[in-house]
Amino acid sequence: MPLPPFATFLEEHRDTVYRFLIGTVGAQAADDCFQETFLAALRAYGRLRLDSNLRGWVLAIATRKAMDHFRRERRRPVALGREAEGSVPPPEIETGLRRRVHALPPLQRAAVVQRYVLDLPYAEVARALGCSEAAARASACAGRRRLRSQLSGGRR
Repeated sequence: MPLPPFATFLEEHRDTVYRFLIGTVGAQAADDCFQETFLAALRAYGRLRLDSNLRGWVLAIATRKAMDHFRRERRRPVALGREAEGSVPPPEIETGLRRRVHALPPLQRAAVVQRYVLDLPYAEVARALGCSEAAARASACAGRRRLRSQLSGGRR
């Protein structure tokens, strides 16, 4: 069975990828990462094997684009003074659990979002993160533990 046309592939996986990116990089950066993900997918789509796991493949691309976003953010200079006020999202947008998830280290954040938001099995999370299944479990567990600790106020 041949690969579906790229437009069909895009329609089938767009919601999953977008949900992952919103959970990983936030609403402001999700659109750019989404476009970068599907442009990269379009470039490589014709070289895929027929038995490829398309969802796992595109989530691996999205994970790499999210990591690229975090690297760019670390290198971006921080504005000081009044001009920096508009760069911080209002507290009513990024509150509670979402804010805490966004504060996780990038690999833990990606593992937590893929496992607990997208409900992917650890094998697919591992493929998307480019690591072993045990490492994917460890990243998701460490992220969940950190979130639980923060939500309980540091009490265990």
